[in-house]
Amino acid sequence: MIVVTGNIGRPLVRVLADAGEQVTAVSRRAAEVPEGVRQVVADLADPASLEPALTGVKALFLLLSGDLRAVGANPAGLIAKAADAGVRRIVLLSTLGVATRPFGRTRIAMRELEDVLRESGLDWVILRPGGFDSNALWWAESVRTRGIVAAPFGGTGVPIIDPADIGEVAAACLRDDRHVGGVYELTGPEVIAPRQQTEALAAARGKPVRFRELTRAEAKTGMIQSVPGELADDTLDIIGSPTPAELRVSPDVERILGRAPRSFADWAARAIAAFR
Repeated sequence: MIVVTGNIGRPLVRVLADAGEQVTAVSRRAAEVPEGVRQVVADLADPASLEPALTGVKALFLLLSGDLRAVGANPAGLIAKAADAGVRRIVLLSTLGVATRPFGRTRIAMRELEDVLRESGLDWVILRPGGFDSNALWWAESVRTRGIVAAPFGGTGVPIIDPADIGEVAAACLRDDRHVGGVYELTGPEVIAPRQQTEALAAARGKPVRFRELTRAEAKTGMIQSVPGELADDTLDIIGSPTPAELRVSPDVERILGRAPRSFADWAARAIAAFR
């Protein structure tokens, strides 16, 4: 049995189920899962709530980004609970910022969690993606209603990754002993800026989409409606002034999957219903 948590879970659950694995999907609220997949509703900010999902489990995919910032959160407790329950392997979805911008509060917390995992005595793998293609869903409503992408730093890009690729990499790491002890940086195949993303969305949509440049202040005002201000600032720092390490296209997806990562255009073609 493999337990999957977090919002990368949907593509990962599908890959594992298609491979014939027994899978438990954990989420805060009931959600649709593939046939044959067990679902457990749990709050990852409360390690005890995960206990019912861990019986008889051999491996756990752990995504805790939001729960790291919850009041009273104890993410290290989840690793301890998993070890006590007999889980043998944990694949942790961390963040590239642990390596490229290690001194922010949220990244210090993630680094500490990585260290807890390394010292747990379990088999472990750490995945460090940068930005996700699916962050473009922030623009879905404005594209549908006004044919506009509004974003800051229109000409500045980073090599964002398709969440489906993260799911496939995670599945390989959960199932294949060769990846134990690996720390993998996950990126897409190329640096792509918001203006280029806008062009890809227009091509997939079959209708024009205009790009409107936001100031940093305008962008932060919109972002803090759904994320903490500190996280908004961190994100804007990265997408506005990426470091050489954040611009690097990593070979790790291709090393693990034996193929190049999918492009943003590929993701847009599959997700285009959200923009119509």
